[in-house]
Amino acid sequence: MGTQPAKPSLDQLRKRAKDLARAEDVELAEAQFRIARDHGFPSWPRLQAYVKRVTEHGETLQHPYHQDVGYYAERALGLLASAEDGTPGSREPFDRWDQPRTRDGARAVVAREHGFVSWKALRDHVNSLVDSGEPFARAYRAIEARDPEQLETLLGAFPELVDARGTNGNDLLGMAGATHDERLSRILLDHGADPGRGNVHGWTPLHQAAYSNLPRLLDLLLAHDAPVDVPARGDGGTPLIVALFWGHREAAERLAEHSRAPGNLRVAAGLGDVGLLDELLATGRGGVHRGFYRPHSGFPRWRPTDDPAEVTNEALAWAARNDRTEALRALVARGADVNADVYRGTALAWAAAQGRLDAVRVLLDLGADVNLRGTFGGPHHGEGVTALHLAAQSGHLDVIRTLVENGADRDARDAIFGSTPEKWAEVCGQPAARDLLR
Repeated sequence: MGTQPAKPSLDQLRKRAKDLARAEDVELAEAQFRIARDHGFPSWPRLQAYVKRVTEHGETLQHPYHQDVGYYAERALGLLASAEDGTPGSREPFDRWDQPRTRDGARAVVAREHGFVSWKALRDHVNSLVDSGEPFARAYRAIEARDPEQLETLLGAFPELVDARGTNGNDLLGMAGATHDERLSRILLDHGADPGRGNVHGWTPLHQAAYSNLPRLLDLLLAHDAPVDVPARGDGGTPLIVALFWGHREAAERLAEHSRAPGNLRVAAGLGDVGLLDELLATGRGGVHRGFYRPHSGFPRWRPTDDPAEVTNEALAWAARNDRTEALRALVARGADVNADVYRGTALAWAAAQGRLDAVRVLLDLGADVNLRGTFGGPHHGEGVTALHLAAQSGHLDVIRTLVENGADRDARDAIFGSTPEKWAEVCGQPAARDLLR
């Protein structure tokens, strides 16, 4: 496999083909074919088209890598949602290509960012991507297969891959974090990948490690000076906030050792820092930097306000999902509504979904309505759900027992599927929870 130039040139490749044809006394077409195969491409036209696209677009080019056309349609909708939320990196492509912030405009932007003149042209290319030989797509497949040897080989042949970007600005280091295999991230870092670079949403490898609750990957990235205070998907969306949003206590505590930014009531509640909680409530600074409210566009849009009741009630749910019982008691004592559903889930719903048994018990003791129907997660999933639905979905048996002992209705039906908690357990692959609910 030959080494592709960092800035590939058609003129250089053509000259190499002519030189090879003369030196080997073969037809030019044969020489071109050999060079294409040496670079991993199935044909000279494929190599030419790739080099032309890279040359014309330079470092701003986004490389297609996923073989499902639907993936790009979803990324277009995610880009649109992030732009509507005001994320700068997501708005810039619409301005760059003079496209409206609509579904069709987002698809046009995604196509142009990949170097194609239309959505159809991108779609046609993606349909033949598996046979294209493009190095970024091959590197992605090595990551997806958790194949460090193949990834190492490709980085040796194409060193520029560590700086290349895929769809919506995602690079290989960010993709590696999603595999939960830190060997891949270590290889990329050793080859010079930037641990602080974010995609169009501002999402960095540290955000991904926090999202997936990977303490060892967090340690690796932090050892390579990954920045901890970078916001993504809205003001205040630091990696710490991402970890706390999902109730990933271990990851959150690791990150909090380096920074507690943005230092609002969400952070105080999620970390169980009652002293900071009291300080923020007293000074009225609890609602700062709350632009971040969802980790991806699967959650519905919302616009946080600075209403003190909203800020306090929201913090209660963040304390619950992180099992911070002292913070729960402190917030309710200071006026938080134990049954408030500020954004996609009451405190009891989050505690049940995350299997936080202590938080569930404290919330019930504080007066939480065990049969309250509310929202949770995406709008096509959690409408009219109870805490028992969510505990059943995740198979948290101790939480199920506690909820039932406290009067949870086992026959309650959600508003979308009309299903009971038992049915949720069955559909979600939780046979022990299903049997318990019977």
